[in-house]
Amino acid sequence: MDKKPVVIMPCLDMRAGRVVKGVNFVDIRDAGDPVECCKAYCAAGADELAMLDITATVEGRQTMLEVVRKVADVVTVPFTMGGGISSVQSAEEVLMAGADKFSTSSAVFRHPEMIGEMVAAFGPEKVTVAIDVAKNPAMPSGYEVFIDGGRTATGADAVEWAKRVDGFGVKTILPTSKSTDGVRTGYDLPLIRAIRAISDADIVASGGAGELSHFADAVEAGATVLLAASVFHFHIIGIPELKRYLQDRGIAVNL
Repeated sequence: MDKKPVVIMPCLDMRAGRVVKGVNFVDIRDAGDPVECCKAYCAAGADELAMLDITATVEGRQTMLEVVRKVADVVTVPFTMGGGISSVQSAEEVLMAGADKFSTSSAVFRHPEMIGEMVAAFGPEKVTVAIDVAKNPAMPSGYEVFIDGGRTATGADAVEWAKRVDGFGVKTILPTSKSTDGVRTGYDLPLIRAIRAISDADIVASGGAGELSHFADAVEAGATVLLAASVFHFHIIGIPELKRYLQDRGIAVNL
């Protein structure tokens, strides 16, 4: 049986209604208007899009639904919205505003039963659980879960948490390593491998893509969705170029 194509997913981090990009979750700089960025990515051949309202959780507010509506009006591919989704109701509002899927992190870590409620309410394919992690040798897996936009250490082992998330039937798990985020030195491959070992869900490679080979490395480690931000935003790598590169290496892509 042919392998299903990997998904190329540009990620748009948003703050105050603008697309921004940071390094190691800080050092934020502006990268444009979200609606225009989304239109450009659809035209360039993105398979899906991810949007994250990076300060919604910390500011204790819901995600910007008006931006979701505007993006939904122009996109031609599925998009996932994350940030500030702290209840089944807030998830429903994001979907009603036009998002195809939603991503949630801090709220479900604090209230894991909510994952089951969301899966029951919307179906497992609508739910992405994001897990921000940092290396911590004191943890059994070597990785600790962080919440609140990567600001708050939890003392929980990241792979154990991913295993618990998987038990709710979630179809997509999105781990991001704080140590590789935005630095363009490659994805955290041991993290991807560790979560792949305990889950059959789609694993999103996130944080650290800097050159074409990094994407192929992530697929080899077990990722099925390739998420990146700065290399796409700042035109370091083009999506058609990336797809050709992966195809030339025997990796199935959507052309």
